[in-house]
Formats: sequence, structure tokens, C-alpha cells
Amino acid sequence: MTTDLTFHTASRRHLLVECADLAATMTLHQSLDAADLPGVVELIPAARTVLIDFDPRRTDAGILEQAIRGLDRTESASAAAREVSIPVTYDGEDLAEVAELLSVSPTEIIARHQAATWEVAFAGFAPGFGYLAGDDELFDVPRRSSPRTRVPVGAVALAGEFTGVYPRSSPGGWQLIGRTDAKLWDLDQQPPALFVPGTIVTFTDAERDSISVGHEAASTSADADEQAGASAPATEASASSAHTLEVLRPGLQLLVQDLGRPGFASMGVSSAGAADRTALTTANRLVGNAEDAAGLESFGGGARLRFTGDGVAAVAGADGTITVTAGDGTVYTPRLGEAFAVADGDELELGTTTRGIRRYLALRGGIDVTTALDSASADTLAGLGPAALGKGTTLDLHTPVAAPHLVDPVPAAARDLPQPGQTVTLTVTLGPREDWFTSAGIDTLLSQEWTVTHESDRVGLRLSGEVPLERARTGELPSEGAVTGALQVPPNGQPVLFGPDHPLTGGYPIIASVDDTDLAAQLAPGVTLRFTTSARAHGAPRTHENES
Repeated sequence: MTTDLTFHTASRRHLLVECADLAATMTLHQSLDAADLPGVVELIPAARTVLIDFDPRRTDAGILEQAIRGLDRTESASAAAREVSIPVTYDGEDLAEVAELLSVSPTEIIARHQAATWEVAFAGFAPGFGYLAGDDELFDVPRRSSPRTRVPVGAVALAGEFTGVYPRSSPGGWQLIGRTDAKLWDLDQQPPALFVPGTIVTFTDAERDSISVGHEAASTSADADEQAGASAPATEASASSAHTLEVLRPGLQLLVQDLGRPGFASMGVSSAGAADRTALTTANRLVGNAEDAAGLESFGGGARLRFTGDGVAAVAGADGTITVTAGDGTVYTPRLGEAFAVADGDELELGTTTRGIRRYLALRGGIDVTTALDSASADTLAGLGPAALGKGTTLDLHTPVAAPHLVDPVPAAARDLPQPGQTVTLTVTLGPREDWFTSAGIDTLLSQEWTVTHESDRVGLRLSGEVPLERARTGELPSEGAVTGALQVPPNGQPVLFGPDHPLTGGYPIIASVDDTDLAAQLAPGVTLRFTTSARAHGAPRTHENES
């Protein structure tokens, strides 16, 4: 049995395995990928760790730990690896500074960058962004002290022991040494990401307009939207479509969501999907859809929609008024959690939410939009899936008779969701980096109240507490996988509760993860929180305290 691995609980269904160095991590990831252990859903490799997402109905952390310690961890033959050659123009604005930092000339930086063999160790940050580890020890470069607000698409950069290429324009703190026209992300290619773990990459002078992938050539483009796999607008309704939905007013935010796109972590893509999965699946069941059918996620309310064609609809999630105005002016108010009929020309209005913050509208048959990686989910951080819906957007709807199930005649059970002025207690699982905090810091997490601030969205909820969480360790944590519901703690000691569009990897320590992520998705700004562990909760139900 090997002893060079350390195991950390990351949530009730995630296990973080820590290795001695990057090489050991890459080897472990390859071994885990080949082993295909029962119950393992997805692997998220990073600099020193592999995060394992597992199905708790099929396995548990103890069984996985025992199986992983018994794995035959040997490096796979690099001859079988996918190979990519990237043409680069070495004119990056940090090239001279990097040369000075490493005590060599810019010419030597270029020569050694080209002579090195680089392997994609893991992906993260953005779809198509690969962290490439090289075999030249020269390249250990500190990040910029002040990150740029915009790094152009195609920038070739260095940070720490890695090189990388920005697949989209974004903020970034890596040192820029060049640029390429290589297309790093293309949904029309298989796989969409040029850089996936295990890919061998070499860099050359930009002398041609194509890149070499194995024995095939692929055309290149510098188009930023294509590089990013940017959000495409929702499908425009065809003139012959009998069932459509027009957005008259989107409210604060109106998105198309389904249950997300799990399984693409190796390309730097998180699963995203509905923030409150219970609400979406409930609404879909009420209208007879499959649970993963695409619906609408309304944040805060205020949306107004017009139907073309007859159908069946249901709203689940946050409380708030629901009003249908017929073409003849007749008004009726459907109840939350019940299916109701809509007719051609009807207008549906979702009023401001009162308890909770997100509501989900399901329509019998589902919404027909272009998918990205087999999902209609709008990922607001990665820019995948349909763009946020604006006034005048028209969506096609599948024919209502195409729904696979009968409409559910039983109303959905009411949920006790919080409103501003209330305190909700959430159970958390400590880890994986609770050891980065003092015992006083852990006590602060579990004893004081935290307020959800207005700086909150699908990426994460910023929390504010009177006393910041005290660290036991300082310095940088190598990037590692993060989960929805994670409480990541930046240097200011105020945690961020990760939502469904959170970064796939992160470099701040995660002190704990929230068990009920659906409830977390319904926390409006102004709600206060208390955290407790499962041991402290003793199986007690969640409680709300009215403080008004």
C-alpha cells in the first residue's frame, strides 16, 4: 500500500487526492482514468491534486481511498499521446521582463520555449485553457503583481512552472511572451478543446496558417467569439413554428437552463446547469417533461412573456406573484407548483420574488435551442450555451404532445425558502483545506452570522461577516478543483459560496462545502446564514429564524 497520497474530504460526494508533485499528479490522473473505478463520475486534475466526483449510491470515500492506494501507478507511454504543434509570434509585452527575471536573453527564452516538450497537465480557468508542464527547469516564472484587466485571445503566456494560451479575451495575471492564431476551442471539432490532459505540445515560429494535430492539419482563426465558444443567442423562432415564447421583459436575469453538461472537466468546462435543480426538475415533472428538459431560470422576477400556440406551463422555486393575461384581457393567477394551461396570445408575468430568489418556468415539450456540448445550459462564466435572454428574443418550443409523460395532477410540495430579514442554517462538510485555518477560524465559520451581499450571482455568493476567517497558513495554494457549494476563502477572510458557474479550479483554500446547494441557490441578498456541521446538527432539520 502506497503512502505518498493524502486524502481530503471535499464534499459529501467529492474526494480530493493530493500528490507530492505535478508529475505524480499527472500519473495518478492517467491511472484513475484507465482504472474507471465503479461509482466515479468525473475526474478534475490540477497542479498537485485530483478531485474525484463520485456517486454516493454506488461507492463512498473509504472504498475509493482503498482502491486508489492499490492502483498500479505507472507513467503511460508518451508515444501514444496526441501531439499538437502551435505556431507563435514571440512579441509579448512581458518577454523582456521574463528574460530579465530568468537571467537569460529574450532570444534564449524563445529558443528554449520551442525546444521544450510541453504536456497538458490539466485544464481550467476557461474552456480550452490548458496548463502545460514542460521539461525545461528554466521556466518557473512568477505571475504579474498586478493582473491585466484584459489579455487578448491567443496570448501565449508563462506562470509558475506552466505555459498556456488564452482561448478567449479575459483578465489574467500570466506573463505574456507571444501570440498565436491557433483555435483553442471550437464546438464544431471533436474534441472541442485543442488542449486536453496528456496532449504533447510543441511551439514553433509562426510561418504557416495551420496547426498540426497528430498527422492532420487544422485551419486557424483569431476570431475571439469562436475561440471562446461564446454564448450564442437563443434560437430564433422559424416563421412556421406553431409554438413560440417571446420575451417582452426579461427582468433582472432570464436564462435558459437544463441540468448542465457534466463530463467535460478535462476540457476546462464545469457542469453549470440550473442553480436550483430541485425547482427545475419539479417544474418539468408537473408539465410531463423529462426532468432534464430545458426551461427558463428567472432571477428576482420581473419577467413578462407572450405565448404563441396553446400549451401547459408550471412555475417552481421562489415565491412571488404569477399572473396570466389572456388576449381578451382576462386575468388569472396560477399557483406556484401547479401545472396550468396557456393559450395562444397569453402573456405570463413573474412578479418580484418574496421568498427565495430564483424561479423556474417549464413548458410542456421543452424549449428548443441550440445546445453546446449536449446541453442548453447558459454558463455565464465560461460563455457557453444560450446568451441571457433580452427583450424581443423569441424562443421555439417543442410541440407539447412530444412531452414523454402525463401532466402531473398533484401540486408540488411547498418549500420553506428564506427572505431578507431571516437567518437560515446550512449544514456544511468541512474540507478539503480546513487545515489552512486556525481553530478560531473554524469556530468563527460555525458560530457567527454571515450576510449574503449584493455582489452575488451564479458564479458565487459573496458573504460578509463581522470577523474574517483566520488562517493558520499563508502563501499560495496551487490551483485545485472546486465544487458547487464550496466556501472558498480569499485573503480578506470573507468566504465566497460557489454557485453552478464557478471556476473549475481555484487557488484560494476551501474551508468547507454546503450540503444543500439547491437551498443555497435561493439565498437572496440580505439573507443571513449560520453554518453547522453534520455532527453539530445531529440530524436536526434546517431552521429559519425571523429577525424582523
